[in-house]
Amino acid sequence: MEFLYARTRGEDILSAVLPLAKLLTLTVIGLVFAHPKTQIIPRATFKLLSKLVFFMFMPCTIFVHLGKSITVKNFTLWWFIPVNVVVSTVIGCVLGYLVARICRPPPEFVRLTIIMTGFGNTGNLPQAIVGSVCHSDNFYGPDCYRTGAAYVSFAQWVSALLVYTLVYHMMEPPLEYYEVVEEGVENHEIEEQLPINDLSRPLLVEAEWPGIEEKETEHCKTPFIARIFTGDSGISQSSIPDPDSLEEGGTRSPKSIRCLAEPLMVRRIRFVAEKTPIQHILQPATIATLLAFIVGMVPALKNLVYGDEAPLAFVLDSLAILDEAMVPSVMLVLGGMLSEGPDESKLGIRTTVGIIIGRLLLLPLVGIGVVCFADRMHILIPGDQMYRFVLLLQYTTPSAILFGAIASLRGYAVSEASALLFWQHVFALFSISMYMIIYFKLLFSYV
Repeated sequence: MEFLYARTRGEDILSAVLPLAKLLTLTVIGLVFAHPKTQIIPRATFKLLSKLVFFMFMPCTIFVHLGKSITVKNFTLWWFIPVNVVVSTVIGCVLGYLVARICRPPPEFVRLTIIMTGFGNTGNLPQAIVGSVCHSDNFYGPDCYRTGAAYVSFAQWVSALLVYTLVYHMMEPPLEYYEVVEEGVENHEIEEQLPINDLSRPLLVEAEWPGIEEKETEHCKTPFIARIFTGDSGISQSSIPDPDSLEEGGTRSPKSIRCLAEPLMVRRIRFVAEKTPIQHILQPATIATLLAFIVGMVPALKNLVYGDEAPLAFVLDSLAILDEAMVPSVMLVLGGMLSEGPDESKLGIRTTVGIIIGRLLLLPLVGIGVVCFADRMHILIPGDQMYRFVLLLQYTTPSAILFGAIASLRGYAVSEASALLFWQHVFALFSISMYMIIYFKLLFSYV
């Protein structure tokens, strides 16, 4: 019996580490092939691969697995998945605030510290981990990958909503820092930092948002909200941009008459909402999620696409072939990103270490407590270990690579975000491996 127990324990550890070892191997291959000293594959090829992931492979994965699994009943059963994304973000932001208070980063990087601790990768990396886990063993049942990919996909629309609204505004340049830029001290540096349509643009910037240079707007690199809401913070009232002048090019219109009837605060909030790039939420992955919801929850449409006897089953099979390229492509792009190395950062070693500890070591411990508490309250689906595994992964992954693109779009802490993402993903190889062992032990000790 002792021998069997030891063997089972060893198998648990092997089953937890083996999926990460496979992903690590793919990442190392991408790193070696993209490294500047070898350049077996040029950077342009990795950028093209990232576009394929963004526009093709990830949407196919979402539509194939989420559409097949989602029903009206499952939609109501899975409600805690998006809620858990919000809970993990709130807890992570609290940890980020504590890191900022303890480590005392430069004032202009306090918001960056909170963002990089609070918001994790809930998309392609969890999808890759689930795919590798299900490829390695059958602990989660015969439909392991389909259900796991569906659970991960179900959370992505919430993450997109948070990133393109809350994170987008939190990443605006600090007002004091922007004043220095306006005086000409660093304006040239920012303009030259990331040339448009240049292959020298870091892969990090476009890894999860290809074509970002086309998304720039008039106010994306300005402290827009700070200027709108600042009243007596050392900036004269005349220097605050007038919403009507910004919106109508300085000329009054009938729309401004309506604004005059609004309270000043309501007017400011309305204008900020109008300038929020909510349209960016409709990325290919989000559109695929919406299509999966519509097709999956309408029986007549579902019978046309899903099932062996469905008239359009050949189309779904074609999408499933593309879906199989998603996991290796994501990890190869990640390897290509890591091959570029970390940028120089003014954040400081102490703050960088604090963010890594908060995001990769402390937050997963809190996540275990949250998921166990939800299980005790009978909120989770009984007996579904993959459901719990995906919930735990939402606390475990490093910050989303997308933040590098948003930092570039807003012109705020581009080098610091790049360096943080590099070091987070390096240390995540060890932290995720450690927590995978813990998760497997917790999940299957009750089976």
